[in-house]
Amino acid sequence: MKKVATVAIATLLFAGCANAAMEKMVGGAPMYPNKTIVENASQSKDHTTLVAAVKAAGLVDTLSGKGPFTVFAPTNAAFAALPAGTVDTLLKPENKGQLTKVLTYHVVPGKLDAKTLVADIKKGNGKAMLKTVEGMPLTVTQSGDAVMVADASGTMARVTIADVEQSNGVVHVIDKVLLPK
Repeated sequence: MKKVATVAIATLLFAGCANAAMEKMVGGAPMYPNKTIVENASQSKDHTTLVAAVKAAGLVDTLSGKGPFTVFAPTNAAFAALPAGTVDTLLKPENKGQLTKVLTYHVVPGKLDAKTLVADIKKGNGKAMLKTVEGMPLTVTQSGDAVMVADASGTMARVTIADVEQSNGVVHVIDKVLLPK
């Protein structure tokens, strides 16, 4: 009986260590691979603007759904870098359609981890085109070790934290807000 209990405890400890190794910290909070994109983003102090926007656009259920999704998640600083008043204007109920377009432009169907993105960049001779849920493409390139994501206007966002595993996809934290044309 003691041996079984010891093996069970050792197994739990090993599983806990393995799970902890898979968790990434984003915005001061651990991101759990068994939670959804919305559940994890809600814990990040760096993504409060994104979470508020997702709620205002009515996308909570979608991004909590089965997926899988690849989300390029702008930080609060990325939203703050937009022209003054942009975020407040987008969050108004009458601008829900425009806000939805901006947010779904950051979402790609399927699960594309950094390894897959880099392989696609190499296959595409230096760039990969990703079709977003919004419908417009994003262009992904590599600059040194960094993965860069460009919107339709050429704004370049850097992936600052890659491969944040979620139960319904993967999140890559970015330093700019991407805007569709």
